[in-house]
Amino acid sequence: MTAVPGVVDQGDLDARWVNAVPALGVGLALWLTVAAARRRGTGFTRRARGDPLRLVLAALLLFIALPWLAAETGFYFPGDFFMGEEVPPVRDEGLAAVHLGFHHGNGGVVLALIALLLSRVPAGRALRAYLSLQLVYGMANAFQDAWNEQLWKRDWVGWHAPGVIRPELTLGWLGIILAAGVVYLLWFRPPRQE
Repeated sequence: MTAVPGVVDQGDLDARWVNAVPALGVGLALWLTVAAARRRGTGFTRRARGDPLRLVLAALLLFIALPWLAAETGFYFPGDFFMGEEVPPVRDEGLAAVHLGFHHGNGGVVLALIALLLSRVPAGRALRAYLSLQLVYGMANAFQDAWNEQLWKRDWVGWHAPGVIRPELTLGWLGIILAAGVVYLLWFRPPRQE
C-alpha cells in the first residue's frame, strides 16, 4: 500500500482505515506461512551454495545498521567511527547526521537478512526469484541510507545516492532488477534435480 500515492503522508502518520489493508496482508501472510509449514514441514538445508558469503553479508549489514539500531531505541551510537548526533557543517545543516527513529536503511537490512536466511530453505523458483529481489532491494536501501548519512553528510563524496524505496522507472530500479537476476542465476537458483 505504500506504493499507492497518498496512503503514506509524512506530515500525518496517524492510523487511518486504509492501514487495515496492509494489516490484513500481514495476517494473510502469517496464515499462509503456518498452513505451508503444517503441510510441508519446516527446515533448512544442511549446506547451501554461498553460505560463507551469507555470513559475510549478514555481518556487514549488521555492522552498517549499528547507528540505526541505536536511533530506533532513542539514542545515538557512541564513538567517532559512525556519525550520529553530529550536525554536518555543510549538508543538512541543523539536523543530526542520523535522526532518532526508524531508518529505511535499517528496514533494508532486515529485508536482506530475512532473504539470506530464507534462501537456505528448500523452495521453488518463484520464491527464490522473489528472495533474490528482496535481498538486492534491501541492500540497495541500506547502501543508500548509509552512503548519504555516513559519507555524503561528511562531505567525503559529492554524489548523493538517490532513493529506491518505491518501485519507479529509474536507473536505480533498473540496477535492482538486473542485480536480482544475477543473484538468482549465480546464487539463489534451486539446484538441479538429478
